[in-house]
Amino acid sequence: MVPREDSVIEGFCDSRFAAVRDAFDRNFKNRNEIGASVAVVFEGRLVVDLWGGYADRNGKVPWERDTLANVFSTTKGVTAICAHRLMERELIDPEAPVAKYWPQFAAAGKENITVRWLLNHRAGLPAVRRNLPDEALYDWERMADVLAAEEPWWVPGERHGYHAVTFGWLLGEVIRRASGRSVGTYFREEIGAPLDLDFHIGLSETAQSRVARISSSRMPPEDEDGKRLVEALISKPHGIVARAFTNPFSIINGVNTPAWRSAEIPSANGHGTARALATLYGALAIGGTLHGIRVLGPETIRNCFREESYGNDEILQAVTRFGPGFMLSQDRLGASYGPGRNSFGHPGAGGSVAFADPEAGLGFAYVMNRMGPYILIDPRATALIDALYR
Repeated sequence: MVPREDSVIEGFCDSRFAAVRDAFDRNFKNRNEIGASVAVVFEGRLVVDLWGGYADRNGKVPWERDTLANVFSTTKGVTAICAHRLMERELIDPEAPVAKYWPQFAAAGKENITVRWLLNHRAGLPAVRRNLPDEALYDWERMADVLAAEEPWWVPGERHGYHAVTFGWLLGEVIRRASGRSVGTYFREEIGAPLDLDFHIGLSETAQSRVARISSSRMPPEDEDGKRLVEALISKPHGIVARAFTNPFSIINGVNTPAWRSAEIPSANGHGTARALATLYGALAIGGTLHGIRVLGPETIRNCFREESYGNDEILQAVTRFGPGFMLSQDRLGASYGPGRNSFGHPGAGGSVAFADPEAGLGFAYVMNRMGPYILIDPRATALIDALYR
């Protein structure tokens, strides 16, 4: 791995936020960052837009202004925003049974599962029991059919557990049937293109040349939550936790491939810049309208940070908090979006994170290509968030 002591940070940073630039630089020098970008939109204006390092592990391809990064579960927040937009327009009723939009979903005792339970991880469908081939991950119709036939792992509504990958197909199929468009297409046409956001769920062939290569972490988890999760994966290789993260196994080994990048997996394979995500959440932080483009209304945004699931998470093996489609700040050190209790967004596996803080009027995003061994928010992101609020 190429040393980062001589890393060059590019972009711009408002002088009021110089601490963010300093923290970003320290991530390269002290936390083994390979390539990354960070952005902040404050009161509707881009005040931090920084990038640096390399888009490859060997230090031969510089990270550019338009380099795209796979943000894993940070994608879930973008998918949730699409769902909330459709709810605002009364094309989706969160209290309605999923089967209202997707009749086949009523099989195997799922007729009473509501759209809201998909959003707040209470549906009991975080994994598929039968082994799936690698190619199933990229086949939307197949995954929708498999999940429509699946029996819940617990009584829906009674508990919650992180739907790490299935979230995208479950909520995405409701979005598809309600809007007539896939999640990637709906986002692009309704939000991404109007706001000129360089974020994509399903990459075109031409855009794939701009993607940073993900470098997986070989380090064991350093936090207790991560250690418990790894223990659950190892001790029960056919259990609910292992199935949630490794079935099909291409969830693990498919990253960096053209198939992964071009498919629509709205829980895990969004690709974009920190600038795009900070702009999106920056709009939500000031009432939902930016540059004359309305994303969501103020009342809808207030619903986004309402806590709907709290307590022991059946999948993550830790206490977690969720709103409708968003992971909220967690009640422990190093897993929060700053001091704002009403902040909402989503972290992604390995380190990426994006959120809105309506109390402060800001949107924040950090994306990277070296995955860290942390379950929730990586110390690199925490250092940037802490610097931002200072």
